[in-house]
Parts: sequence; C-alpha cells; structure tokens
Amino acid sequence: MARAQRKEEILKSELPPTLPLMALRSTIVYPLGTIAVQMGAPENLSIIRSHDEAGLIVGLVVASGDHDETIDPSAFVGRVGVAARVHERINLPGDTVQITLQGLRRIIIEGVEQREPYPIARIRPAPETPLDPIQGEELMARLVNSAETLAELVDRIPDEVPAILKMNMSDPGRFADLAATNMNFRISDKDEVIQRLDIGERIRFVLTRLEREVQRARVMEDIKRQTEQKIEQHQREFYLRQQLRAIQAELGETEPSEKEAVDLLKKIEEANLPEKVMQEARRETERMRMLSPAMSEYQVIRTYLDWIIALPWNKKSGTEQIELQKVQEALDVRHYGLGEAKERILEYLAVRKLKGGGTHGPILCFVGPPGTGKTSLGEAISISIGREFYRISVGGVRDEAEIRGHRRTYVGAMPGLLLQALRRVGVKDPVLMIDEIDKMTHGGMSGDPTAAMLEVLDPSQNNTFVDHYLNLPFDLSSALFICTANNLFDIPAPLRDRMEVIRIAGYTIEEKVEIAWRYLLPKLFEETGISDLDLQFTDEMLSLISSGYSREAGLRGFSRNIEAIMRKRAHRKAKDEEGAWIVDQKMVEDILGVPRYSRDEAEKEPEIGAPTGLAWTATGGELMTVESLKMPGTGRLIVTGQLGDVMRESVDAAYSYVRSRAGAIGIDDRMFRDFDLHIHLPAGAIPKDGPSAGITMTLAIASTLSERPVRRDVAMTGEVTLLGKVLEIGGVKEKVLAAYRAGLREVIMPKMNEKDLREIPAEVRKNMVFTFVATMDEVLRLAMLPAVVSSPADMPPVVMPESEQERRATDAERSVPIETGD
Repeated sequence: MARAQRKEEILKSELPPTLPLMALRSTIVYPLGTIAVQMGAPENLSIIRSHDEAGLIVGLVVASGDHDETIDPSAFVGRVGVAARVHERINLPGDTVQITLQGLRRIIIEGVEQREPYPIARIRPAPETPLDPIQGEELMARLVNSAETLAELVDRIPDEVPAILKMNMSDPGRFADLAATNMNFRISDKDEVIQRLDIGERIRFVLTRLEREVQRARVMEDIKRQTEQKIEQHQREFYLRQQLRAIQAELGETEPSEKEAVDLLKKIEEANLPEKVMQEARRETERMRMLSPAMSEYQVIRTYLDWIIALPWNKKSGTEQIELQKVQEALDVRHYGLGEAKERILEYLAVRKLKGGGTHGPILCFVGPPGTGKTSLGEAISISIGREFYRISVGGVRDEAEIRGHRRTYVGAMPGLLLQALRRVGVKDPVLMIDEIDKMTHGGMSGDPTAAMLEVLDPSQNNTFVDHYLNLPFDLSSALFICTANNLFDIPAPLRDRMEVIRIAGYTIEEKVEIAWRYLLPKLFEETGISDLDLQFTDEMLSLISSGYSREAGLRGFSRNIEAIMRKRAHRKAKDEEGAWIVDQKMVEDILGVPRYSRDEAEKEPEIGAPTGLAWTATGGELMTVESLKMPGTGRLIVTGQLGDVMRESVDAAYSYVRSRAGAIGIDDRMFRDFDLHIHLPAGAIPKDGPSAGITMTLAIASTLSERPVRRDVAMTGEVTLLGKVLEIGGVKEKVLAAYRAGLREVIMPKMNEKDLREIPAEVRKNMVFTFVATMDEVLRLAMLPAVVSSPADMPPVVMPESEQERRATDAERSVPIETGD
C-alpha cells in the first residue's frame, strides 16, 4: 500500500516548466526506476556542478552517435524524454561524477531555452494512452512466457525477472518499462520504448523484440550444444586412443598409424623405385607418421604414396622382340586392304626393332574418316607385339589438368589421364591409343591441353614427363603412342610436327563387299543369333547396300544396314519361321527403304552450268555439284551456299578469268552487262571453304554464259589462278574414292597431283581414267560439249586447237568462238 502511495506521489508531483537537459548515450532510466550513471560529458558535468542543492530534477534524453560527436539540443525538440531526480553524487578520478537518478515520468521536449553552458529545455508532461484490459492481459501473458524462456536460455537474464514482471501486471505501462529495463535491450530499443506513449503499442514493441531475442538465443543454444557434442566426441576419441596406445604398449604392439607407416616403407623398398622417387616417398612417409590419422593431410599423403607405389616405374610387358611377320599376320587377319597404312606401320616397327626398342622415334597418327579402322589398327599392333593396350579418349578435353594432373593442394586432386592409364595397365611400355586428338579444345580459362600434349608426344622430352600431382619425373619414352584423328588440320601445327601421319582414306565398294564376307557377316551373325542357313547374301546385294545406302568412307553405316536386315530375319525366326531368306533387291528396299543414293552418277545427261566437283571432308571425300544460271540483270555476281572467304575469292577469280577469255570461249560481251550470274553450291546448311573447287566453278561460269553443256560423267578438282593455271590440291585419295563410289570413272585433276596416284588402290587405278591438266583451257576442252544450235548460222562450231601455240594464236585473233570436242 505504501509503495502504491509513493508511486502516486511521484507521478502527481509538479514539474517546473523548464529543466536542464541531460543527454545520455549508453543507458536511460524509466519512470519509477533508479540507476547509477557516471557522468563525463562537459555539458552534464556543468549541470551537476551548477546545482548543488538536493533533489535536482533534470530532463533525460537518449543521444545517438559516438561519444566524441557534439550534441545539438534542438534535435531533441518534439521527442519524449524522462524527468528524473538526482539523489546521490560521488566524485570519481578522471573528472567523472557518479550520480543516482530516479525516474519520475515521461515528458515531451517543446523547445530549447538555453544552450550554454548547458542546455535548458521547455517541457510538458507526456500523456499516455491506456491499454484495453482484455487485450492487455493476453499481451502481458505472452511477454511473461517469452521472458521465462529467455531466462532459461540466456545466463545474463536473472531468473527473478519473470517473477518481477508478474508482480507488476496490474500496471501495464510500468510492466513494459520493467521488461525493457531487465531484458538487456540495445539503447536504441530502450529509447523506442520511451517514445511510445500508447501503452498497448509499447507492450507489443517489447514483445516483438523479446521474441526475436528468444529465437536468437535458441539458435545460439543449438550451436553451443552441437559444438559441445563435437568437443566431447573428440575428447572421447582422444581418450580412447590414449587407452588403446597404452594397451598396445603393454602387449608389445605398435599403434595403427605407426604400423601403416612401416608397411608403406616396406612397400617402397620392394617397389624398386628410382632414387629421387624413393627419397621423396620416404620423406612423405615420415611426414605422415607425425600426423594423426584423423587429420585430412594424413589421407592426402596416404593417397599420394599409394599412387607412387602403384605406378609401374620399371615394370615392362616383357622382353619379347618385335616379330614383323607376326605383326603382318595380325594386321591381315583383322583388317582387309589398307596396304599403304600396313606398310608404314611395319616400317615404323622395323626401325624400333633394329634400335632395340629405343626411346626416340616418331609418334604414329592415323588420320582418316570415322569407321575406317583406326582404333582397331592400334589394338592389332599391341596384340602383335605383345604389349598391353589402353585407349585414352581426349575428345572434348578442355582442361590442361586432365593431361598433367591437378596439384595436391586441390581437394580430390588426381594425376592426369596418362598416369591413370599406366596405373591401370601396370606396365611402363604399353600401346597408348590417344583417340580423337583433333577434337581437344585449344586453349581457354583452364589452360591449353594441346600444349600439354607437346611434351607427352615429343620423344626427346617425354622421358622426364612431370605430372603436377606427383611432381616427379616419369619416363614415358617406353610407351608406344598412337594417335587418331579425323581432320589433321584441326591439330595445332607444333603438335602435328611431332607425329608420323598415316592416312587411311576409306574403302571402295569392292573392298567393303570383301570385308563383309571376311569380317562383318560372321560377327553380325553371331551377334544377332542367326546363321548363314537363315539368311544368305550375294555380292550383288552387298554392293547394292554399299552403293545405295552406305556411301560413306568407313564401315559403320554399311554394318548397320546389314544388321538391320539380320534383325528382321531374327524377328521372324523368333516367331518360328523356318527356311533361308535369299537377299534380293526387293527385300533390301522393303527393309531399308528406297536407296538414298542413285546407282550411277554417270548416267545423268550433260547439263549447262552444273559440273561435278570433288570435296574433302573429315568423314572422307564427297561429290560436290556446282550449279550456275544466268538471268536478265545488270552484270551482278551472286554466290550462295554458305561459302568461306577462300572459296568466295575463288569464284571472283574464276569469273574474272572467264570474262578475260570470253571471246575464246564463245561468250558475247553482252552476257556480262545485261545478265546477272548466280552460282550456288547445294547443301547450304553445310559450311564450305577451300580453293580446290576453282576449276569446277570456272567451268560452271563458262558453261552458263556460253550456253554449252558440260559432261556429267567426269569429276574434277583443282585450284585455278587468275591467269588460268591449275594448281595442286590435297585430299586426292579421298576425292578419287568418292568419285569411284559414286560410279564415276573419269577424273580431271592438276598435273602436279600426278605423283599422288600411288596412294590410290591399284584396283581403283585400273578401273578409272585420270586426266591431268596444267591450264584451265585444257579443262574447258575436255569437259565442255558443243552448244546445241538451231542452225549453222547461229553459232558455227569451231574445234578448240590442241596445241598451246594454236591456242595463243586463236586468243590473239579472237575472231570466232571456240568449241570443245571430245
């Protein structure tokens, strides 16, 4: 009762209209509360020293900012503060005074009457909005529950706080102030409690902050509990390990980590490692011995030592000498044809045999279209010389670390593909097939793997190859490296320079038929579960499948088409259909559909502006028809078909040549002024480039403008200069085989390519006619037919001169058009 009476006296006590303004930065006192504060600010010390009387009343406000910042009293105008009475003063060292403040009631700062030497503010009592009793009980009950939870979770909150709050629930305003005082709120939150004159809003604000503190405390409690559990687990493990060591010491046994180190040292001695490698392995083992098995570094070193021990530093496949006869037999058994490739392989192995398997020598690189047997050739070599075989596919590799390995500082680091392969085969001299080397990515953010291959494939450097993971030199010179590629020019020049290139151009129709009888049919019969008693082929049908459905350079499409027919027979056999199927043309077309390629390109009639050219691609040679037509216009030249810059320049050169030779060819000058010329290369979705279609495009332009047809039974290839000279081109073998597969039996090519005939199979050479030309005039004479005229007066036929002297004389005279004849 006395306490309630004292509270009423404090709240009803009269306050003067002005009060000294005391700004606090770190704390505040609420109405009816009492705190001790140490004063050091000059303005606050001036207030205390200017008023020695007892019972001094001051206005308290919360100042934001650092202690060194100057306080502007006008910033507090309109804000809510607390009127407090100064009860006790104690002088302290360092020009500091400790005072005891008792809060009286909330006040509103209306203005500043004085600024120096200390501020004096004009104030008035702050009216408070009462709380709805029903709503207030619910809010205060939630606040008490949160206070109890926080007192359980946080040690700095006294356990008596919830009880104090329960005792003051009859006064909601005082209740909220007590909660803010005892819950260790930040000074900004305490000031916010003072500013709220609506008691309901004040309690809600305190409740929100209190619930946020409870959530934070629970998170901290969970983290603390998890941390303590981990610490206890580690302490328990440490204690058990110490006990285990003590027991092992009593039994005369060594601890597991020590035993592991001893075993590793024994394996290192038995591995017969090179001296530098052995020294590094011993040093790493001693490092591991000093570490606890629970440490991550321990496992990193252990994995590193396992790699060192597992690699074949000195182990070889055997002392078996290379037997060339055995190699020849192995290649002949597994591959038909490819005579030049086999001969080059035998020459290469003969050199290695005479050198006693010496470390220096070129690296083989098989280049050819897909499905021509490049990978299986490498397998045949490894079997014939008694070596282990391992294929490393590097297509799409874009990271240098894939070749050289990752450094041990990275998590999950491993050696590169080469050392991984050597560990798997277990010998240092296997046959390593590096497949699809032309499809490695050249450069990027992760380094250039093709540059890393320079050391690997250099016979003078790879005896000290250093992988980033091992950081030790490893001798790769004993391994026989064989690379494969579809396009030689996709390989960087420095890497290409280190390799001995063996070209595998592809197979003719006759070779595919023979391969089918020897290899494909027995293999596919076994795979499909039928026999030659169920399905019978003939040479004619195999030839039809090859020429009509599988005109690629390799064998994969040919094999798939044969397998499709066998699967159809297997399906019927599974339904208990007996008897043998004799494969004929109707059966082939029923199963495989209409032939995708015409049987014979040479059967097409001569046509104006549509000569047949030859192109080289990564998948073998291809026929390339150049189409040309003229239309009324202004002399424009239109080129389409997704051509590259080199091919577009070839078109310009061809057009200029034909224009310069218009009189000799029989072209009226009006054709260049009054007509537009459009040149198109079909298959517009496929990019095309290169100069070797020069004579084909020149012939197309000349044929269109002179309205003279060109022969379609002749294929041609060659680069043409502005002066009409025909220059050497590449890919002769692939282009000739493409013409042969298409049924063409005559090819025109540059005279400088006559030397390349030796690369073409003898069977193809025997069945084809090759015409070698040095100038474009010879091409025009050979491939252009006479114009079809309605009467002799329209265009009198004149035979093109045979000799160069007569051609020059005709050029000088330029009197009559020249007509070509066979």
